[in-house]
Amino acid sequence: MALKVIKYLFLGVFLLLALLLVIFVTGSKVSMDSDFSHTNATKDLPKFSPTIGNGIVNITIGDMTFRTRIAGFNGDSSKEVVILLHGFPVTSAMWVDLIGPLEEAGYRVVAFDQRGYSPLARPETLYSYQISEITKDIFAVADVIGAEEFHLIGHDWGSVVGWSAVLSNPSRITSWTALSFPHPAAFGAALLDDQDQQERSSYVAFFQTPWLPETVFSFNNFSVLKALLAGMSDEKMKEYINVFSEPGALTSALNWYRALRDDLLFELEGVESLEVKTPTLFLWGNQDQSVGRVAVDGMAEFIEGPYTNIELEAGHWLFVDQPEKVTDEILIHLEQ
Repeated sequence: MALKVIKYLFLGVFLLLALLLVIFVTGSKVSMDSDFSHTNATKDLPKFSPTIGNGIVNITIGDMTFRTRIAGFNGDSSKEVVILLHGFPVTSAMWVDLIGPLEEAGYRVVAFDQRGYSPLARPETLYSYQISEITKDIFAVADVIGAEEFHLIGHDWGSVVGWSAVLSNPSRITSWTALSFPHPAAFGAALLDDQDQQERSSYVAFFQTPWLPETVFSFNNFSVLKALLAGMSDEKMKEYINVFSEPGALTSALNWYRALRDDLLFELEGVESLEVKTPTLFLWGNQDQSVGRVAVDGMAEFIEGPYTNIELEAGHWLFVDQPEKVTDEILIHLEQ
């Protein structure tokens, strides 16, 4: 009798969990845009040209096309170029508050949706999302716009890729500004020895899990993703949801995490030294939940060139918490 009760209890729990899973997955799928509206709109964007002015254009490199925000392209090739790299889970829209001031200061500005985020640049293989592969996109975009040298600015994953670019091909980068993510060697050391950083990075294991994070983020009309992006403007939030509501988009973005090694670090191909000589500005919010102080303080050991490290009373989204301060510090750094 007792065995029957246990058997029925086990069966009941199993059926309940199965029902919850069905509800969860269904609630995720109904949030998706099966019409691929964002992709279709991207296909109609104009092709980049040096005199196209401002707006959103397509830059094609091989079999990938990158949706790109540009400003200041009026044919004056003497103006310096600034390339902006976004992180997860956002797009080039995160830079809209900086693009205008950069253009007013006399720069040509390029902010492209990186691979996995651009709807026409979503490779299927996990290898394609290794840092060494993503880094190549930066220089390929620079080649298309005719920038042999350029200033580089990155946030979050954009900083990870930016550090890779600075370390692997510094001759082409005039200055480097990293937001939120520190030098990879300093971060790696903290990840190995600092329990606080290990706890802050524990979320990565969830992001590397197959299909589950996609389901969680998209469930109930992307309520979890919207909570993660709390404080963003309506314009930015609308674009982010439009992008990630297309089937495959979240998977491509999360593949950046899944392509990492088990120790969450990455190989730097072609890097002869971990020391950075490029003039560097680092901005970090002391309330950032993903990066702790040990990694930030350890950066100085790996930077030989001019270096400014600014701590802000802010969280991870610096342009939400301290937009004016961040913009001012970046403009000062570029002018110097």
